[in-house]
Amino acid sequence: QVQLVESGGGLVQAGESLRLSCAASGSIVSINAMGWYRLAPGNQRELVATITSGGTTNYADSVKGRFTISRDNAKNMAFLQMNSLKPEDTAVYYCRADGLTYRSAWGAYTRDYWGQGTQVTVSS
Repeated sequence: QVQLVESGGGLVQAGESLRLSCAASGSIVSINAMGWYRLAPGNQRELVATITSGGTTNYADSVKGRFTISRDNAKNMAFLQMNSLKPEDTAVYYCRADGLTYRSAWGAYTRDYWGQGTQVTVSS
């Protein structure tokens, strides 16, 4: 059974920092790309940042220069360092694994996974 679990969310003041972590567990062979998305009340879920297995990154314009995504391929983990947080960054942050290949008793399979989300609240 493959799971993605996020941690590191919380309540901070504007200008402060948070570091989110995402851990993928199970009989994982490889993960193509990992990413962070967020969902704020009244909005659609939006991409925050993605990173490929080779380290290529992509960021939403709203977080460029403030957020940094990274990953540890050996540990199947991804991280999101969030600096200079703003109230508009308040949202539930979700981790996503694209093209995750895992082993089962019936062979190897590839699919995408989402984590359960972690709340980030930034007060002004």
